[in-house]
Amino acid sequence: MSALDLGTDEVLAEVRGMAGVITLNRPKAMNALNQPMVDALSTVLDAWRDDEAVRLVILTGAGERGLCAGGDVVSLYHDAKANGVDGAKFWADEYLLNLVISTYPKPYLAIMNGIVLGGGIGVSAHGSHRIVTDDTRVGMPETGIGFVPDVGGSHLLTHVPSHLGTHLALTGQHVGAGEAIESGLADVFVPSAQLEELVEALCASGDAAVVEQFAVEAPRGFAAEPQEVEDVYSRESVEDILDALDDLAGQGREWAADAAKRIRRNSPLALKVTLESLRRAKGQSLAEALDTEFRVSVNMQRGHDFVEGIRAQLVDKDRNPQWQPASLDQVQPADVEQAFAPIEDPRITEPNLAARA
Repeated sequence: MSALDLGTDEVLAEVRGMAGVITLNRPKAMNALNQPMVDALSTVLDAWRDDEAVRLVILTGAGERGLCAGGDVVSLYHDAKANGVDGAKFWADEYLLNLVISTYPKPYLAIMNGIVLGGGIGVSAHGSHRIVTDDTRVGMPETGIGFVPDVGGSHLLTHVPSHLGTHLALTGQHVGAGEAIESGLADVFVPSAQLEELVEALCASGDAAVVEQFAVEAPRGFAAEPQEVEDVYSRESVEDILDALDDLAGQGREWAADAAKRIRRNSPLALKVTLESLRRAKGQSLAEALDTEFRVSVNMQRGHDFVEGIRAQLVDKDRNPQWQPASLDQVQPADVEQAFAPIEDPRITEPNLAARA
């Protein structure tokens, strides 16, 4: 067994048998990603790329609460208030890491136990083998903090069948293992009680196919009928989607009533930018989508709703964000377009990941 020195104890990396095991080690923060963690993950994957002793890579999270609750958005909140550029650097490096994971030449197995949100999706759902379990709760909850799905989320969610990805993006809903598999964010279900044995078998064999020996049928997925979801979320605008959800709710469809309630409490601007982001991602490669997301992330960080959303949810915790604009009908097309505009700050260089892919 050998370990890499990464200059931080928030990411642990060691070679066990024939596997490289990475542990996100910030359990008090539910392993939320910060700049040193992104840097460490990139260093590890680069070191193991050509290491013949490492046949496959396993990603896990320390603690019992989850793999990763996303990015450290409170630090991004403070960066926004200071008109800083730390957020831009973080996203440039994080999105490059997401792209590296998606094209990694060795099997990359993510153990998606517990909470897996936002940036946690970025370091897991782009892997070759995505494993969910009994307590998995997966989501892209960004619209609830005045932000949009990133880390390649626009690319992932726009390729989900029956517009389930649009449903997850607009509602920000956390879903379980069955829904995660059904929506294409995970591959197999392994009972929690067998995870330790699975990791041991992977390390001993260096063979990712071992996962199939532990996989069992996943719990039931979405309660909604696929055609209903398709009909609702293929509508032209967020307003039209809400009208369709309200119609179904009036017919007693509980999933639609719940979805409409969730959407209405989210940032109107973020909702409209998210829907447009998904539509643009449909014709893009992952690298192209990440480049688009970089612009959107930096532009949205500098807007009112990002700071206000994090203040309400995570800083003051009053759960009462005052969105600007306050309603969907007040969001102008120019407001949405501004989110996709090139970054004009001379301190920031856009990553141009499409050129590296």
